Amino acid sequence: MADANGFMKFERIDNGNVPPLVRIGNFKEFHPKLDEEARRQQAARCMNCGVPLCGSALKLKGMVTGCPLHNFIPEWNDALYNGQFDMAAWRLLKTSSFPEFTGRVCPALCEKACNCGSPTVGQGAVTIHDNELFIIEKAFATGYMKPQIPTVRSGKKIAVVGAGPSGLAVADYLNRRGHSVTVYEREDKAGGLLMYGIPNMKLEKWVIDRRIKLMKDEGVEFIFNADVGHNISADHLMSEYDALALCCGAKKARSLNAKGIEYLADYSKNGLTNKGGMIFAVDFLTAVTKCVIATSKALEKIEIEATNGQIAQMLDQNFGLEIAGKNVVIVGGGDTGNDCCGSAIRLGAESVTQIEMMPCPPLKRAENNPWPEWPKVLKVDYGAEESIEKFGRDPRVYESTIKEVISQNGRLTKIVTVEVEFQMIDGKRQLVERKGTEKTLPCDLLLVAAGFTGCEEYTAKAFDVELSERGCVKSLGQATPESASPNGYASSREKIFTAGDMHRGQSLVVWAIAEGRECAQEIDNYLMKAAD
Repeated sequence: MADANGFMKFERIDNGNVPPLVRIGNFKEFHPKLDEEARRQQAARCMNCGVPLCGSALKLKGMVTGCPLHNFIPEWNDALYNGQFDMAAWRLLKTSSFPEFTGRVCPALCEKACNCGSPTVGQGAVTIHDNELFIIEKAFATGYMKPQIPTVRSGKKIAVVGAGPSGLAVADYLNRRGHSVTVYEREDKAGGLLMYGIPNMKLEKWVIDRRIKLMKDEGVEFIFNADVGHNISADHLMSEYDALALCCGAKKARSLNAKGIEYLADYSKNGLTNKGGMIFAVDFLTAVTKCVIATSKALEKIEIEATNGQIAQMLDQNFGLEIAGKNVVIVGGGDTGNDCCGSAIRLGAESVTQIEMMPCPPLKRAENNPWPEWPKVLKVDYGAEESIEKFGRDPRVYESTIKEVISQNGRLTKIVTVEVEFQMIDGKRQLVERKGTEKTLPCDLLLVAAGFTGCEEYTAKAFDVELSERGCVKSLGQATPESASPNGYASSREKIFTAGDMHRGQSLVVWAIAEGRECAQEIDNYLMKAAD
């Protein structure tokens, strides 16, 4: 085990944090890493518990605590502490396909279940998230991460539709099993929401490009700008491949129901649906990220770093979207809303407001929310932190919704909000307005980050697979007791499987990877039985 007394000798120290008013000057990642010795000390804090809940993925009161990948966390913390970096990477990669992704964007379900952070021990959870990132980046830096090309091929061909985290996990696993894998992606780059839904300051895109190059070198084929169900036929894939995995995500955005939306004019440009200043959050983040990438690429030849102003200029030119000096309102207080907040600030917004219909969480755990349950407490993520520093206020307005949008000549000018609360009416929990609480706010750009209602149906319809009540591809198989999916990953049609958000609905990257790995195992079993 790591240092038996490490959790008492060393205090928890997280990776660094560039001050908000400094980091908003660019779209770069802003968490400086601890040096090797300091990171080994953090690994020393791992207690090697008799029952390590960190990798348990326990479901308590409808929420999960602990890692869905069931990572061998005490083992690789021990290796890290002892300076056995290759061993640490080997144990980490046994369960985790892409630690460089989860080490940056995962909300660290593992740490919420860490015994070191329990009320009994009270020393603060081990920095599992940061340790994971150090291990994988060390592995890339030392050359440990090199192509692992299968020596024998099975002769079986698999098509993966969608190059998001679940699709990549499916492809990676099946390729390592010796099958031939082709990934079809409708965008020009792999990654799904990792590429175009998560901003650069949380995940710089060279990280994804590095992994994709590795997968290509290992034999995975990628076909981009391939929109299956539109410019690629489902019948073609069904005839060419022995099995298919549908991993297209849950990108059917939940719309806004407010008076006056019908008067907003369509100002769409280059694929961005701009309804008079009302835009879905993921479409906005995609446009911003494409401009960050394009601007940086255009200037890298002359070794000049792209400025926020140049990115904003390209956003206006390519998508007709001007942010500087505008009043931005975001519907939704979750991670996507926070990403919109941070992006809008960097692009020069005059003000940013987030509308959240749920009550403000408490600062500390309530009595009915004990450890190791997921902590339902207020968190101040980077976007809110930056807003507080720049504008002097938390951007989030709780227990509110947008009642009306006001426009002039088809463009947004104002919104009307109203306070809301949940009440039990006729035995059902319903959202009701508080009378007389309406407020009018200036609004030039309204970003809708209200979640998703399921997958975009055209791909599912092209393959004629059954959908669930949640609007996702329905699975009809059986799974192991520890599986992320109680019904496995086989769809209603022979040789078609599904994983990730397209299967489970809107969720976390770590869940998408977990489902992708399990789906791949099920496909592998299916192919091997067919070969017998």
